[in-house]
Amino acid sequence: MGLDDLVALRRDLHAHPELGFEEERTSALVAARLEAAGIAVRRFAGTGVVGTLTRGEGKRIGLRADMDALAMPETGTPPWASKNPGRMHACGHDGHTVMLLGAAEHLAREGGFAGTVHFVFQPAEEGRGGAAAMFADGLLAACPMDAAYGLHNMPGLDPDQIAVVEGPQLASSDSWHVTFRGEGTHGAKPHLGRDAVTAAGHFLAQLSTVTAREVDPLQPAVVSACAMEAGDFDALNVIPDAVRIGGTARAYEPGVRDQLEAAIGRLARGVAEGFGIAADYRFIRRIAPVVNDPGATAAARVAAERAGRLVPRFPPSTAGDDFAEFSSRVPGCYVWLGNGPARDGALHHNGRYDFDDRAIPTGVRYWVELVREVLAEGAAT
Repeated sequence: MGLDDLVALRRDLHAHPELGFEEERTSALVAARLEAAGIAVRRFAGTGVVGTLTRGEGKRIGLRADMDALAMPETGTPPWASKNPGRMHACGHDGHTVMLLGAAEHLAREGGFAGTVHFVFQPAEEGRGGAAAMFADGLLAACPMDAAYGLHNMPGLDPDQIAVVEGPQLASSDSWHVTFRGEGTHGAKPHLGRDAVTAAGHFLAQLSTVTAREVDPLQPAVVSACAMEAGDFDALNVIPDAVRIGGTARAYEPGVRDQLEAAIGRLARGVAEGFGIAADYRFIRRIAPVVNDPGATAAARVAAERAGRLVPRFPPSTAGDDFAEFSSRVPGCYVWLGNGPARDGALHHNGRYDFDDRAIPTGVRYWVELVREVLAEGAAT
């Protein structure tokens, strides 16, 4: 498949976005192209697709691309804008899919390596647990891997730049819920009830102390309240019984993750006790941090230098990615491929975002060079 065909495919995927575990059209297209290239195909977790290519004896590696879109409207107006209302590829997974497909087809045609490559096209990266679902469906048993590699586009880097950095790359991504349970009453007679709304306000005002006063200043951490439910705007003379608050917590270190879980709950219960009400608290661990393995990173650096311009230093992101399901099981490396300037402020998860097609050749070359570096012909297994 030539570059023009890859660009056309990327734009077709962009125009037909599908949410996590709903990637029926996308996964069928991926599977058909892999099979046409002579690559064996397996399916996992419904819409997950893995193409396996073996050339001789050697190590076994996994290369992962995510396929899902986001539940949001597209506000940009490219000719290939989303045809599915309320759905758009606002994170570049259309580009990720096409680059890995292009590399798979090239390697199937040209070879140049010794070992086994599993091309993993993952559903549901955007918070729906696609990687965990694939592993629960037997991915690692059916497709053993000695190492795994991931790639994500990054606006702000040039399309031929690849940032490869050892150590933490993405934070843990966890959710928390607090429900303050008081005793509702007339808004004009607050003394006859127990005011959960005021308690919730005090909790929110103090939430920033979790990171400011609990966590070591040298350890990055984020705690944000992102949703709140209370009362009824058609009943503004009623103090409600309960207030529900939810948010996210991010960290790179397991110990800091534990601190956040404990501190949010302690604050919620302490505020509730001070107001004579109750607090229900839940902390849900969703995605572990992504931490690049030294050995896997060294190989990725060599591939990046061959494929484009290596960026050896780049700050980690407080976003999360369930590539952590791969890198927590086998040595892994997750790299950033440039997506050009963020035009009109269109970063990831923005309605004007679009993948930069100029990055496609670099991405394909990176995957090909990585396979040939890790699975070098004649190397010891």
